[in-house]
Amino acid sequence: MQVPTVGDSDAICHFRKNPTNKNFDIRGMNENDTKRLSRLIAILTQLQTRRLITSKKLAEKFGVSTRTIYRDLKALEQAGVPILTEDGKGYVLMEGYKIPPIMFSESQANALILAEQLVLKNRDSSLIHDYAEAIDKIKAVLRQSEKEKANLLSLRTKFAKLDNFEIRSNILSSLQIALTNFYLVTFDYINADNKASKRTVEPFALLNITEGWLLVAFCRLRKEFRYFRLDRINKMQVQQEFFTPHKMTLQEFFVKYHDQ
Repeated sequence: MQVPTVGDSDAICHFRKNPTNKNFDIRGMNENDTKRLSRLIAILTQLQTRRLITSKKLAEKFGVSTRTIYRDLKALEQAGVPILTEDGKGYVLMEGYKIPPIMFSESQANALILAEQLVLKNRDSSLIHDYAEAIDKIKAVLRQSEKEKANLLSLRTKFAKLDNFEIRSNILSSLQIALTNFYLVTFDYINADNKASKRTVEPFALLNITEGWLLVAFCRLRKEFRYFRLDRINKMQVQQEFFTPHKMTLQEFFVKYHDQ
């Protein structure tokens, strides 16, 4: 039997080319349709990542009912995704079905799994969430034997707990986007003296220290570069207004502002 090798993009194209498919039609999508499309792709990733998964676990992960998951799985099947059912156990993809472009060696996959454990010790929850989703996508493209080894390594590798560890921020991912796209950022900031002020800044760099993360940014209020602790930032908004990039490297910044 020939194993289908349809990728995510092909499945999505199938939805679009199938206007008679009443379960899903990408044309004229509203916000709920967009959310469902994202969920369908995420479900496909979950199926590719795991040997077996139940509708209950999928429903818990995506915050929907099991009935919704059944409809989503049916939509994926109609799009040509070969989903098999193991009675009483859950759902699994037909062996050989995966996203083809990216391949990792066993040692490369192991390095990524170890990095996952390090990221879990990070004090910003947005980074933990984004990395966990990225790891799921990476696991999805591994061969079944490699996937099983990666999952085993994940279960058998632990790093010592940090003293007084706690999640202190949830904005790192948004700041990364602002930094790389040169977007202005506004927020309320509480300084060491517990005084509040409204800031508009031009993100320049992100530094990790023992206590958490620091944003290095040009502050338009103070007219100079300042350090901002992420756990003291409130009501942050990434603006759609661009700023002119600062033409220096991080090393040049340190030389200019700290080695005087």
